[in-house]
Amino acid sequence: ELEYFIDPENPPIDDLSKNQEDVLMIPDPENEFKEGEYRISFHDSLQKGMIRHPTVASILLKTWEFLVNLGINKEKIRFRQHTVAEMAHYATDCWDCEIKGEYGWIECVGIANRTCHDLESHQKQSGSSSLKAWRAFDEPRKERRTILSPKTAIIGPLFKGDARLVIESLEKIEVRKVTWPIELELINGKNVEITQEMIEIKEVETSISGEWFTPHIIEPAFGIDRIIWHLLDHSYHETEKEGEKYTVLRLNDHVCPIDAVILPLFEKDGMGVIARDVTKRANSINGTKVEIDTSKSIGRRYARADEIGVPWTVTIDHITTEDNTVTIRRRDDQTQIRVTIEELLVNLARKSITSLFP
Repeated sequence: ELEYFIDPENPPIDDLSKNQEDVLMIPDPENEFKEGEYRISFHDSLQKGMIRHPTVASILLKTWEFLVNLGINKEKIRFRQHTVAEMAHYATDCWDCEIKGEYGWIECVGIANRTCHDLESHQKQSGSSSLKAWRAFDEPRKERRTILSPKTAIIGPLFKGDARLVIESLEKIEVRKVTWPIELELINGKNVEITQEMIEIKEVETSISGEWFTPHIIEPAFGIDRIIWHLLDHSYHETEKEGEKYTVLRLNDHVCPIDAVILPLFEKDGMGVIARDVTKRANSINGTKVEIDTSKSIGRRYARADEIGVPWTVTIDHITTEDNTVTIRRRDDQTQIRVTIEELLVNLARKSITSLFP
């Protein structure tokens, strides 16, 4: 979950045109769009007013890219906009990212524009005015104002701990609207009465370089357990091989917990020694996890690796003992190539074994 603070007058705006792929969206039927599903890019949905805020659109795009890069099927992702009836009263836009799996469409991410509600509520309850950000002007502005100048010698002893809040509240009052006495509601919820004897009316000219404002919040919240479940659901495939059920877990290379399995064809003639050495060298690479499997036939070991989603199996055979080359097998189509041990280790470190295949 992320609280992303933005300046409502100058929100972060990404170039959404870099990704023109259409995605499935269901806008609020009470919006100007007809009820139903739309295939539309994030760029176009923002331009047409379906998504109401540029930073929300940017986070929707980042969410989609994150899920697709994990290995979630892009055809089973959709974004549904909250209706006015279900949206929180303080929010101006809210979208659920839903993923389709064995149990239908399930909400996995929520993205809401919560405006300034959270920080203003904190300020009111805490009595603090410190939860603000500074917005600098491009150039200083000259401003002549008529102000209420508090007489601190009176206000300080009278209001004690609330004196600072009283002074801050007085600074916000437009002088032309004043009728005495003034009833002030402080940020901590207290009400105080201000009489004319407590202030002076002054004409001042000031140079203003910026202003304080309450940031707005864009909040994305991810259900990690639901995303992992759908990742497994989308990656799990059952086929047949030689008349038997064959299971393959097609996990993305970047999320599979095991990068490769080293398979010595036999434990004899030095093949087992080479396999253990390659395993040790591979596991010394930061961020790389390699296992070794020596039990049963090579076919059974391929099947075990496929079943738990290992993307690459590396076979050490008699040729390896002669020229230091190994066979790499790709899980998803069982294509095999021959490379040197050094090429294997370099590309494991770079996470680029795919580039070795034609």
